[in-house]
Amino acid sequence: MKILRICCLAFVGLWACQQDVSKPNYEYSPDMAYSLAYESYSANPNLPDGKTLLAPPQGTVPRGYRAFHYAPGPEEALRAGAELVDPLPRDREAQKQILERGRILFERMCVPCHGLDLQGGGLVTRLFVSPPSLLVDNAINMKDGQIFHIITTGQGSMPGHGQQISQQDRWKIIRYVRSIQADQKPRVVLPSNEANVDTPSQGAL
Repeated sequence: MKILRICCLAFVGLWACQQDVSKPNYEYSPDMAYSLAYESYSANPNLPDGKTLLAPPQGTVPRGYRAFHYAPGPEEALRAGAELVDPLPRDREAQKQILERGRILFERMCVPCHGLDLQGGGLVTRLFVSPPSLLVDNAINMKDGQIFHIITTGQGSMPGHGQQISQQDRWKIIRYVRSIQADQKPRVVLPSNEANVDTPSQGAL
């Protein structure tokens, strides 16, 4: 009896391995390959608005995000500056990773306008108005929450990046910019009509 079972299994195995290329193979559970589910952007008669991809309910906050109750505009940016605080950790190991991630994000998303030196001389400024330097007092004294608001919703000719950069990554960019600002030593730049007043001209040397 045992030998008969083994022979039957061997026969079934050999039969299953046979392949006739002129005929399609047998298909087991076709639903796994041809899903009956609706595609995201396809019409769907089972839903009220006829769309498969539903808009999230009003007030929904994605997991891992914090609610952002600010409208665009300078006044709202000032309010965000007074209310929003950098939530990222500040221990040494975390700071190292945050700054590295912030540097990568800044180079990818911000350098085209702000430049590697944060002075506003990116390649995009050849065709558009240059943004102000991020190393001047106005930028240095700006609250972190205000910068977060500007990155999120935009300001002036700068578009909002809230859809392209996650909330945590926005804070990491701010942390990176702060580290660069902190490394800058105060520099006195004389007006053009006063520069080199006491310095002899090249012809006098």
